[in-house]
Order: sequence, then structure tokens, then C-alpha cells
Amino acid sequence: MRNEFEVTSSVGAAPAPLSEEAFASLGGGKIAYVRSIRSEDVAEMFPQAPHIAPGLELFTLHAADGTPIMLTDSREAALASAMQNELETVSVH
Repeated sequence: MRNEFEVTSSVGAAPAPLSEEAFASLGGGKIAYVRSIRSEDVAEMFPQAPHIAPGLELFTLHAADGTPIMLTDSREAALASAMQNELETVSVH
């Protein structure tokens, strides 16, 4: 996976793309994001999860590197979990 983000130096050096490792380490492990998923996709991200009825909208909390942290049925619960674990949530589009 390659990202399109670039970092530039204030002294005018040429932009350098961030590696996956550099992107994942942004925020020192304290940045997360919330994403909505369909219940049909739960088993792929959370193999240990019990079977969930199809057709439901669920929410996942992810670390900056995309690692799934938790699964819940509301965006508010995912944000509350991030806050409880001292994670800063960012908007990802």
C-alpha cells in the first residue's frame, strides 16, 4: 500500500513521500480513526468475532496504521473508547 502524502522541509528541499512505517508512526501511537463497515465485513477484520446478522452498519476504531482496535454498533461508542484510551481521533476521507 502506497500513500500519496508528502513531507516538505521548510528550507525548500524536494518533497519526500512518507513510507508506510513513517505514516503508521505519526502521532506516536496516539492517533486513531473511526470507520463505518457493514456487518458482512466483520469476519475479515475481526476473525474472532461471533457471527453477526447481515445488513447492519457497525463502526470500527483503527490505529493510524489501519490496525483494527475495536468493533461497536455506534460511532459514539467508538469515539468514547478512543477518548478512554487517550487516543486522538482524526477524520479520514
